[in-house]
Amino acid sequence: MPGRTARKQNRSRIVGAMALAVGASLVLAACGSTKDTGASGTGGGGGTGKVGVILPLLTSPFWQSYNDYVPKMADSEGVDALKTVNSNSDPSQQITDINNQLNQSVKGLIVAPLDSAAIEAGLDQAERKGVPVVAVDVAPDKGKVAMVVRANNVAYGEKACQYLGEQIPSGKVVQIMGDLASVNGRDRSEAFRACVKKNFPKLKVLEIPAKWESDTAASKLDTLLNANPDIKGIYMQAGGVYLAPTIQTLKSKGMLKKAGQDGHITIVSNDGIPQEYDAIRKGEIDATVSQPADLYAKYGMYYIKAAMEGKTFKPGPTDHDSTIVKLPSGILEDQLPAPLVTKDNVDDPKLWGNTVK
Repeated sequence: MPGRTARKQNRSRIVGAMALAVGASLVLAACGSTKDTGASGTGGGGGTGKVGVILPLLTSPFWQSYNDYVPKMADSEGVDALKTVNSNSDPSQQITDINNQLNQSVKGLIVAPLDSAAIEAGLDQAERKGVPVVAVDVAPDKGKVAMVVRANNVAYGEKACQYLGEQIPSGKVVQIMGDLASVNGRDRSEAFRACVKKNFPKLKVLEIPAKWESDTAASKLDTLLNANPDIKGIYMQAGGVYLAPTIQTLKSKGMLKKAGQDGHITIVSNDGIPQEYDAIRKGEIDATVSQPADLYAKYGMYYIKAAMEGKTFKPGPTDHDSTIVKLPSGILEDQLPAPLVTKDNVDDPKLWGNTVK
């Protein structure tokens, strides 16, 4: 993981990248119009042409699974997708990746933003070239996108809170947070915090800002457990990066007790990767919220093809068990379902985490 100097350089590059966008026309409403699907509009390639797909990172099993789904879903949706590009957890590199894809004359882009604010510079570049963009997993704070394909991250935090609160009558619980520069990290953190305060006032929330970094999560959890050995619950905002370090840290301290044993720490996660399901079966963790990697890839392709054809959408229920909502920025977001997985339904064959090998 990058050190302090590298992170300062990253921030400097981000500022530089965003400065390039000064003077560009900022369209905040994106394709969040109230037009019917199929209405006329300006697409990137009349429904045809190459589509670039930019990943935020590939060190997480969740994003590895998403990456595997991309070519399959591109084929099923009739999209000519280029080989995916990995921004390697660097927001400034992601802006460069967007520019490189635009220079390859792509007609559409699917991007999973690393930073909800910094991504605006890349979105502005795409808008100036008339290339539509679909955002996956993270909604931008500003900039034009045809659709955000994302699960309700507020619900992630609330479901985790509700589960822990029902299992633990009182005591200390920890939330290992994501990057608060990302709307996902903010939504999950604020929702969990607010839910505990409202519904479970006997719980005390301790917080670890871990920026989606496994090493940071491990070291800060170790320090926190030294000072608070009476922790009763943990909420991991991303099992893909926090599961292994959390399990390893608890093991090293002799604090990993299986569900049903005295001293068991109740753990709920987010992602729905196979490794989390195995941990639930073993009794090491108790639950996770399944973030739909397969549907992210499927509907990312669906919406970029629609955008390239000039189609737009209205807020409201969809035909695939989700709801399109209009965000405060005016951007439309298709909020896909994300079920809670426990020992009771962990073997459900419909869960995407049970379909990957």
